[in-house]
Amino acid sequence: MEYRIIWLPKAEERFDKIIAYLKKNWSDNEVKNFVNNSNLVINQIRSNPELFKKSRKKGIREALITKHNLLLYRVVNDQIQILAFFDNRQNPNKKYRF
Repeated sequence: MEYRIIWLPKAEERFDKIIAYLKKNWSDNEVKNFVNNSNLVINQIRSNPELFKKSRKKGIREALITKHNLLLYRVVNDQIQILAFFDNRQNPNKKYRF
């Protein structure tokens, strides 16, 4: 069963900020790699939502996109909710503020 992907506003906002940062400070190739890695992980989640590790917050899972970026999501019925992207260099206490 493939799940429907729902992006929450916080996730869309953070994704756009990451893209803007990469465009400003890195090459187009880095932007392309980040987008491709994100799509790959989301497709893996869609097919197998329990593939990635559980977080310390109940019902939320974490998928590593790059060494600096983590995707937080949860499964609700037949949906995968993309909650947020988190920069691993931040204070870990900020991870679940979405």
